[in-house]
Amino acid sequence: MATQASQDTAVKERIIHHMNADHQDSLVRYLEHYLQVSSFAARNALMEDMSMDSITVTSNGKRYLIPLEPPMDSWRDSRDRLVKMDKVATSALGRSEITVKEYRRPQGLHAVVFVVCAFTFLLFARNANFLPGSYSYHALLKHFPNFSAFCARIQPLVLNVMIVVHGSEAYYMATRKLRKHSVPVGSMLWFQWTISNFIEGVGAFQRFNAIVNAITTERETKAH
Repeated sequence: MATQASQDTAVKERIIHHMNADHQDSLVRYLEHYLQVSSFAARNALMEDMSMDSITVTSNGKRYLIPLEPPMDSWRDSRDRLVKMDKVATSALGRSEITVKEYRRPQGLHAVVFVVCAFTFLLFARNANFLPGSYSYHALLKHFPNFSAFCARIQPLVLNVMIVVHGSEAYYMATRKLRKHSVPVGSMLWFQWTISNFIEGVGAFQRFNAIVNAITTERETKAH
């Protein structure tokens, strides 16, 4: 028969594997709330160890010790304790209970808008793109000299307006949407949503909201 110590070790290993595989977002929130670690520094949080009175979490080469207050009496308490800690952290951080863990690339009309916006950004990035001697002029714009000259005149205005408008949208996405739904700052997922939103604007919001709504609907269905 397995000794109590070996049983406890097996239980602990299952907890660590489960948290790292399915609840990494909770570990990030633990660091943010209980130790005031920044979202950026906590973005790669992984549980390394757990005892009756503490959790050891690593992130980006640093090790953090999160006290369990009060200490647990047995491993049977671990699930309830971890869930309760996450609920407290989620509420204190002003986060939603729904964590977005995926990026949904643009398709259909969204893909068309993305390509058009990206092309417009590239074309209006510099005035020379509308003048003779540039690749874009000789490949296409030479057939529309008046339109090309007009675009050359308004290029600085168009570029500045696009940067301000799309930059504001990306800022809102990063500070409101992504933060609310626990997408760690500086993570690959954070960059995917922020850059996509900067390029295409509204489409990224629509896809992000669709993910949140789908998760909400799924939870409500399971609740009934």
